[in-house]
Amino acid sequence: MKKVIVMVANKRHVFISLIVLIIFTGILFWLFANRYLQINTPSEKDFPIRGVDVSSYQGKIEWDTLSEQNIYFAFIKATEGSSFVDKYYESNREQALKTSLRIGFYHFFSYDSAGESQANHFIKTVEAYEGMLPPVVDVEFYGDYFHSPKGKDEVLPELQSMLEILEAHYGVEPIIYATGKSYNLYLSGCLPEYDIWVRDVYFKPNLSDGRKWVFWQYSDRKMLPGYQGKEKYIDMNVFHGSKDDFYIYKLLEH
Repeated sequence: MKKVIVMVANKRHVFISLIVLIIFTGILFWLFANRYLQINTPSEKDFPIRGVDVSSYQGKIEWDTLSEQNIYFAFIKATEGSSFVDKYYESNREQALKTSLRIGFYHFFSYDSAGESQANHFIKTVEAYEGMLPPVVDVEFYGDYFHSPKGKDEVLPELQSMLEILEAHYGVEPIIYATGKSYNLYLSGCLPEYDIWVRDVYFKPNLSDGRKWVFWQYSDRKMLPGYQGKEKYIDMNVFHGSKDDFYIYKLLEH
């Protein structure tokens, strides 16, 4: 009888331990999935050049304050589609250019507009200046396109058209920003002449076709002093190269 009681007690102990382990694992997974735990923060030794990307979600930005947070560059949202201009673009541009940061501007690519009209809209909005980072075309998913993306044969020609028009105007190859999903669907093995800025908030990027990336958005959960928008977080990025590499990287001469 005593032996049976001991066996039951041991089984109960194992069962409770298993439940605790499952709960603990679940909590860890939830924290990781929601990026409260981040394991991919790149070392400053390997990636000394850090920067941010911003849009109206960060609201009014105090660029003097933000620029003192150990960052070297900022990409500012300028346009989207064929007519939309970020409401903070003008003020962000004006104030950011007063800092020591290298500044660039990005366009959110629309699957519902022709590449030519999107390129012309960006060109009309964004005046080049000497030292500006190359224009960026942000290719990701939104709305229904998260679950039902357009095919590569529809998207790639419009994207290529936009990139070629921007390159002809600004005199430098644009950068393509992509998530892992958009890269695999549209860019893997394609448009190799354009540098890639990749988003991976979980791990160090490893592009499916072995291509090298130039910028990496490694976090969308950073909080820095200097902005007061409806979004409390700010995106953090690194440049794949040294400080010397960065300061000569695709300089515009306007």
